[in-house]
Amino acid sequence: MSDPSTRMLRLLSLLQTHRFWEGPELAEELDVSERTLRRDVERLRGLGYPVDAARGTGGGYQLRAGQRLPPLLLDDEDAVAIAVGLRTAAVGTITGIEEASVRALAKLEQVLPPALHRRIAALQEAIVPTPKFGMPIDSATLVILGQACRDRERLRFGYVRKDGEQADRTVEPHRLVADHGRWYLVAWDVRRDDWRMFRVDRMSDPASTGTRFVGRSLPGGQDAGEYVRASMRDQPMRWEASIRVACAADALPSPATWWRGRVEPIDDASCRIRTSADNLEWLTVHLMFLEADYVVEGPPELAEHLRATAERIGRACGGGQASRG
Repeated sequence: MSDPSTRMLRLLSLLQTHRFWEGPELAEELDVSERTLRRDVERLRGLGYPVDAARGTGGGYQLRAGQRLPPLLLDDEDAVAIAVGLRTAAVGTITGIEEASVRALAKLEQVLPPALHRRIAALQEAIVPTPKFGMPIDSATLVILGQACRDRERLRFGYVRKDGEQADRTVEPHRLVADHGRWYLVAWDVRRDDWRMFRVDRMSDPASTGTRFVGRSLPGGQDAGEYVRASMRDQPMRWEASIRVACAADALPSPATWWRGRVEPIDDASCRIRTSADNLEWLTVHLMFLEADYVVEGPPELAEHLRATAERIGRACGGGQASRG
């Protein structure tokens, strides 16, 4: 690879994988001598790229984080992923990054080659962003939580429970999870000596304590997303409902998977949904998505609420004595 500019771009692309490259291996990859490789590394350093070098047997090179952001080298797939991510972030639930996302997207589109620009434009035209759902989250809060998860440092923050009780919590953060428009922190609660899930929008003043900890594994080999979904299903709610559906469990329409509940097979032609919610309106909305026939086994308040809702819908469709103007 004789052209220096092409060679340096290739070198930068390899180093941006963040793996450690032994000198001979990297030189062979670029088809240059180790002396030429050393000169190219010095040129990258002159451009602001912090390349660490280890000498001696087994020595090599690795790109590390620096004090400022140098130019980045992106391949086509990187550019597509970043463009779509920036567009999504501009209409997301994380406050404080919308304007920055639009600015970054404009800068990226300025330097895209025509073919790639058309590809991204076609993809963005096909994407319809949905309205924001859930409480907005300050981006600075997510950064603090994410860094604490990465560095395994204990966190302290104020937290408001669902019942309104407020208390200070000290936790060992595990992972951040985004689910249905909300952000959750999965962490080991130091005082309760157990795993807990915290809604990020209910936190206040999160800060690292500077105390490191040894990471733990979630129970049952779950990942953080599975833990959040299981915790949401198991949370006590005001209304516990049982719905018998005239449909086999494995043929249940997919909207039933949105429910915070469980599906129990009864026989080849029916199943039972056990679910819960804090209000009857939420249960009613989900039941209206079911395409199969069903019977409300309980509570009676849900059956009455469904009956009243059906009457209103009937009147709206002309089935009742609606007033005429």
